[in-house]
Amino acid sequence: MKHLIKYSGVMLLFLCACGGKDNKQTPEINSIPQVMNNGKTILFPNDSSISFFETEPIGSSVLNDQITAPAKVSATVMKSEEGASQNIILFENPDLAASYTQLIQHLININQIQYKNIKQKQIEVDRAKDLQAHGAATGKDLLEAQTALSMEQTNLANERAAIIEHETKLKAGGFQPEILKRAKAGTSFIICDIPENQISKIKKGDNCIVRFTAFPNEKFAGKIDAVADMIDQTTRMVKLRISLNNASGKLKAGMFATVSFGLSEGDFISIDKNSLVTVQAKNYVFVKRGTKNFERTEITIGNQIGNRIVVYSGLMNGDVIAIKGVMQLKGLSFGY
Repeated sequence: MKHLIKYSGVMLLFLCACGGKDNKQTPEINSIPQVMNNGKTILFPNDSSISFFETEPIGSSVLNDQITAPAKVSATVMKSEEGASQNIILFENPDLAASYTQLIQHLININQIQYKNIKQKQIEVDRAKDLQAHGAATGKDLLEAQTALSMEQTNLANERAAIIEHETKLKAGGFQPEILKRAKAGTSFIICDIPENQISKIKKGDNCIVRFTAFPNEKFAGKIDAVADMIDQTTRMVKLRISLNNASGKLKAGMFATVSFGLSEGDFISIDKNSLVTVQAKNYVFVKRGTKNFERTEITIGNQIGNRIVVYSGLMNGDVIAIKGVMQLKGLSFGY
């Protein structure tokens, strides 16, 4: 009875929605539908009542869409003209430049301490032990040699600890230190931010198209090198790093760009986003059965691509679902 009373109000909404002065196009107020099976089935008494609801047949298809995001040339790699073992990396962000420079210096220090200083001090300790065993050195000489070795080992630990700070800053900026060290001259790195809810649609290795403000008529092919390991807690954005061939040197650190990602889903059933209703964390559509009734059907959904939503289960090819008047059907079905 509750469904029948509330339907009168719903049908008034139909009148407003249908509009116009032609009463022949307006469903009769007294054409009360039957709501059965705890709201799962809604049976309309005549065609004029059900004509308010627009439907569409569904089927499997491949969905395609595109995401665009603002970006910037965050770093370019150049060969050192002075013959240095490391290529020069020009960063757009001075803090990242400082972190990378200090990181390289700490790595050099570690190499010096680990493979030269400590080895030399260990030799001196062994020599002091041997001399003491033959009466040519005192215990003080051995202690001093051991202390010098211990100090070098402490220096090594401090240098390794110092690396963590700079490595963290680089990762927060979208860079892996090892990638920077191995980067070839003539490479540019693009950093862009995408919303957290788009992460599942983009993965490492995907191709993309980059357009630069400085070169509006050119397209550059890029590839996603990495998706950052952290999300900005304020903006809820995650950084992507994209590499581009910059052998010509025309791309400069700090240049603005726009990145486009082509997205696609496999051969799945999909529905119009307006057909979906969600109640208590469950997703439903209303499937038309026969000519005069709708059946509330629970479905399992996936990603949204454009205005379509992927459906993993609950529907079959050829099903016809409501895409207009869905909120009215929801009200009848759930008694809202």
